[in-house]
Amino acid sequence: MFDSKFITTAINRSTQNRVDRRLFMRAVGLTGLGAGAAAIGGSSTAFADESAGQISDFAILNFALNLEYLEAEFYARAVTGRGLPDAITGGLGDRGRVVGGSRVNFQTTAIRNYAIEIAADEIDHVNFLRKTLGSQKVAEPAIDLRDSFTAVATAAGLIQPGETFDPFANEQNFLLGAFIFEDVGVTGYKGAAPLITNKTYLEAAAGLLAVEAYHAANIRTSLNALGLQVPTVQISDARDSLDGPSDLDQGLLKSGFTNIVPTDGNGLAFSRTTGQVLNIVYITPEQATSGGFFPDGVNGPINQSDDNS
Repeated sequence: MFDSKFITTAINRSTQNRVDRRLFMRAVGLTGLGAGAAAIGGSSTAFADESAGQISDFAILNFALNLEYLEAEFYARAVTGRGLPDAITGGLGDRGRVVGGSRVNFQTTAIRNYAIEIAADEIDHVNFLRKTLGSQKVAEPAIDLRDSFTAVATAAGLIQPGETFDPFANEQNFLLGAFIFEDVGVTGYKGAAPLITNKTYLEAAAGLLAVEAYHAANIRTSLNALGLQVPTVQISDARDSLDGPSDLDQGLLKSGFTNIVPTDGNGLAFSRTTGQVLNIVYITPEQATSGGFFPDGVNGPINQSDDNS
């Protein structure tokens, strides 16, 4: 568990505002983690299906598949020490290499069991989307599960520049690493829902969103039980500094109270565009087509983050 010195330092660092964090990220060279800024104008939501003049359902599902590859690799390696088999990572586009990841030495039976269940769900998501997409499925892109986490942790103020954050080192780090993904998945699926035209695909996307929301609540509850509320606020602030001017993201503390379910004034979960999701996983507030967790970018036509700089 994090010691009292870590918690005190985290509280002190959490006083930085979102603008401070963005400036900090630029100062230490973390915006994009080496991402190549795109020269093409417009949001990633402008990518269109050539035949229909709009975003195709297959493009949206392939965008989701890229994110499911990332989550499945993270949880599978944490639980088993091994990544996804080659049989479920091929498809259109370049199949990339996964860097980082190792089996977590879980000390708490409940957290280990949660991780095993979530890993199975994420692998099922990969298989489901690949089956649904058929010959149109994209391959797993290159994924960084090492330097990307250090970049996020540094930007969030969890560690100092030059230090390393390993989400596989212990169960506390694992939960914080999972927290980075799960909330983003929920908001991404909600934001993509209105873009899906086929009702069958929309129902499937709703099912995926529901499972990701269960996962997110599970991770948030586990973090809360371990007293790791402050680091989640710091990670939340870092995400907010990437995805635009609106302060929507929420950690485990809100107005001094426990905040397991992040909602707006109407009790609804908020949405992110595909571009905003890519801002977070590319770890950049700028327009880019690669970086962070996806060093070579995601596969498929929806691959560009927004310009929120």
